[in-house]
Amino acid sequence: MRSATSRRLSSRSFLPLAVLTLVAPMMFPSSVLAEDRCSGHELLSTPRSKTSCRNVGPELLVSPDKTLRALVFPVDTSLNATPDMESRVVIRSSGGATLASKDYSSPRGMNGYYVYRAQWSPDSEFFVFSMVSSGGHSPWSFPIMIYGRKGSRIVSFSDMIDGRPTVSGDFSFSGAHTLTASTWKEEGALEDKVAVTINLEKAFDKLTSSSR
Repeated sequence: MRSATSRRLSSRSFLPLAVLTLVAPMMFPSSVLAEDRCSGHELLSTPRSKTSCRNVGPELLVSPDKTLRALVFPVDTSLNATPDMESRVVIRSSGGATLASKDYSSPRGMNGYYVYRAQWSPDSEFFVFSMVSSGGHSPWSFPIMIYGRKGSRIVSFSDMIDGRPTVSGDFSFSGAHTLTASTWKEEGALEDKVAVTINLEKAFDKLTSSSR
């Protein structure tokens, strides 16, 4: 488990600990600097060693009913970035069977996404996670993805709101599976956010029926 990374579960976001990069290296022992290279989401000024960060593991989020497990794996594809710069999300049963998996990494480790925040719905039917671009592309955009237990598939929240983007990594639940996130009021109005609330069960059923 990544002890150097702080993630907010339930009502708490996934937020990396700040890495002190502005302080002269001589003020810290080499072991501390090496540990910093294994945390956070940033490109490195010099590549890490090939054997670095071997102890970095996935974050585990258990569904409220204890029957499903969501794992957020760090995808360590580039030595020029911290190992959790990009993510792979896997949903498994309590018995270990893989139900769904999605890799958000890129070949160079700088053009994919990492998980910013993740949370199960109160009824354990949906796993929701927001993401940030690993290379800093479209910094206003926070794609939100949703795993639905029914059908065991991962879909985009944007598809549920007529293709509009989500402009904040924060979201909240009300009731069993009603999700509220932020989108723009009108196209291109990045500073003018509005809340959008969706019943995930109805939205999943609509997406399923339209794809048949």
